[in-house]
Amino acid sequence: MDMYDAIIIGAGPAGLTAGLYTGRYRLKTLLLEKMTIGGQIIMSTTIENFPGFPGGISTTELIAKMEKQVREVGVEIENAEVNAIEFHYEGLSGNFRVKTPDKEFSAKSLIISSGAHWKRLGVPGEDKLVGKGVSFCATCDAPFFKNKEVVVVGGGDKAIEEAIFLTSYAAKVMIIHRRDQLRATEILQEKARSNPKISLILDSVVEGVIGENKVEAVKVKNVVTGLSSPISCQGLFIFIGIAPSTEFLKNKLATDDSGFIITDNKMKASHDGVFACGDCRQKDLYQVITACGEGAQAAYSLHNYLLHKK
Repeated sequence: MDMYDAIIIGAGPAGLTAGLYTGRYRLKTLLLEKMTIGGQIIMSTTIENFPGFPGGISTTELIAKMEKQVREVGVEIENAEVNAIEFHYEGLSGNFRVKTPDKEFSAKSLIISSGAHWKRLGVPGEDKLVGKGVSFCATCDAPFFKNKEVVVVGGGDKAIEEAIFLTSYAAKVMIIHRRDQLRATEILQEKARSNPKISLILDSVVEGVIGENKVEAVKVKNVVTGLSSPISCQGLFIFIGIAPSTEFLKNKLATDDSGFIITDNKMKASHDGVFACGDCRQKDLYQVITACGEGAQAAYSLHNYLLHKK
């Protein structure tokens, strides 16, 4: 079994950046991705807030450029889902086993950049229209809904913050929440209620997303009366929580109550030789630019770790 200096789990922006740096450090690196290279950002057609691209750049183009850079520095990339990792030791060097359904790999160090996924409603039409009006990031996609009517689902701080942000672009923002009152902090509720562009639709849930090639309406049910009716809109923003893709860790690293990996500011996880970056890591801001910065820091810390192990 080949021994890698570093195995990176997850090829989103964080993992790709980490690979770019470990490759430039001339570390033998394997990058594993279970799905499409690029991760969750591929669900958005365009990214407008990544530095260096006035007017924005398509996410597929950006990820393709990042992947090309990573391959140019000699990083191996394989499509494989990681089922588990095991910790062993040989002398003073950490020795990690990474298991996939078909193979096992060995490494001196690990970077976990497995990402996270926004929780979905699980209703008809939702999956089909992701990127066609269904969004999980107002910061990313709000400019596409200038002067349009949009629906926000959720009642916590994140949902209300994003709804308020959307009012800078959208003509109307309708907040749908399943309970009779919002869960957001009072100051956010006050801002939302005082904003003339925002209206609240409480005691309600979305039952379906209507539209063929783009969002045209949502089907909404009042949980008190049981009555359902369509609400016309051109966008649906879903903020009902985010879940990290860290199930394969099986409690081997310290995480918070939601499963996000806890690290220090050098991206070091709770086990020597293991680092984490990107959306699987406990943090406040989930953006491509922050993921890239964390990926660079994780690779730098990993490199220092290996140097001190020699």
